[in-house]
Amino acid sequence: MIVGEGTFRFELIEKWGQLPPGWRLGGDIPGVATDSQDRLYVFNRSEHPVIVFDREGRFLGSWGEGVFTRPHGITITRDDVVYCTDDFDHTVRKFTLDGKLLQTLGTPHQPSDTGYVKSAEYSLATIRRSAGPFNRPTKAAVAQNGDLYVTDGYGNARVHRFSASGELIQSWGEPGDQPGQFNLPHTLWIHTDGRIFVCDRENSRIQIFSPTGEYLGGWTMVGRPQELCIGKDGLAYMAVRHSVAGEYSMAGGLLTGTCPSHVCIRDLEGNLLAQFGGTEVGEPGSFASAHGICMDSHGDLYIGENGELALGRAGKVVPGYVSLKKMVRL
Repeated sequence: MIVGEGTFRFELIEKWGQLPPGWRLGGDIPGVATDSQDRLYVFNRSEHPVIVFDREGRFLGSWGEGVFTRPHGITITRDDVVYCTDDFDHTVRKFTLDGKLLQTLGTPHQPSDTGYVKSAEYSLATIRRSAGPFNRPTKAAVAQNGDLYVTDGYGNARVHRFSASGELIQSWGEPGDQPGQFNLPHTLWIHTDGRIFVCDRENSRIQIFSPTGEYLGGWTMVGRPQELCIGKDGLAYMAVRHSVAGEYSMAGGLLTGTCPSHVCIRDLEGNLLAQFGGTEVGEPGSFASAHGICMDSHGDLYIGENGELALGRAGKVVPGYVSLKKMVRL
C-alpha cells in the first residue's frame, strides 16, 4: 500500500517485524526509536517492554522485563544511550543499548505534588500547580551540549532541564493554554540548532522554546500532536491523535476541529506539506492512534500506535491488529 502525496510518498510494509514463536508485541506501542545502526527499539506494553529489530525486521532480542510499570517514551541519543520514561512509575531511566541500567531520575512510585487526580473525568483540569520532577513524565531528549530535557506530562505541566550528570538545572511551564503554559506536554524534540519543540497535546499545538525555556513561538493544528521528529531534510514528521469537534479534551476544553489520527509532515514554520491516514479506524491505511514516530538514516518511518486502547474506545474489535508500522520512503 502506498500512502502520502506529492514528493512525500511511502510504502506501508505489511506485517513487518518477526517475533519468536509465542511472542507478541503489545497492543499498545507508545514509543519507537532507532540507534546509530538503524536497529529499531520498540517500547511496548507487553511482557517484553523493549523489543529490538534490525532494519529488515529480524528479531534481535529484548530487555526491560520486570522493570517498567507503564512504558511511555523512548529516546536514543547520538552516542547510543537509551532513555525510557515510565509514566505510572514517575521515573526516567537511562540504559545501554543492551538494557543495562545506568541511572534513574525520579523516585519510583512517588509523584510530585501538583493536585493531579488521575481518576477525574478531565484529569488535567485537576493540576492546580506546577511542581518538580516527576508526575507522570512522558518523554526525554538530549541537547547537543548533553543537557537532558523531560516533558512531565500527564500529572504535571512542565519541562525539566537536567545536566548530563542528572542534576536539575531548571523547570518551566504551568497549567493553561497561554504561551509557555501546557495541557499535557506529551513529547519533545531538540533540533540541532538548539530549539525545543514540545507537543502540547491537549492544546492542539506545538510550542517552541530556547534551550533555557524562553518561548519562541509555535503552531496550532487540528488534531492532538503526540510526537514529532525532525528529519535530515529539516522537516517535522508528526504522529497525531484524532480530534472530534464538540468533544472535550483531557483538560475539559472544547475541541473545535475534526480529524482522524494521522501522520503529517510540516516545515519548521508549521506549514502543512503532506499528511496520510484514513478515516476508518482499524482499517488498512488508517491509524487507530498514532502515538510514537521515528525516522532512520534512510528516511524510512516507524510508527507505534496505542492501538488496543484506541480500538477499545472506538468500540471496535480488530483481531490481530498490528500497532507497529514501517513505511519506506519512495
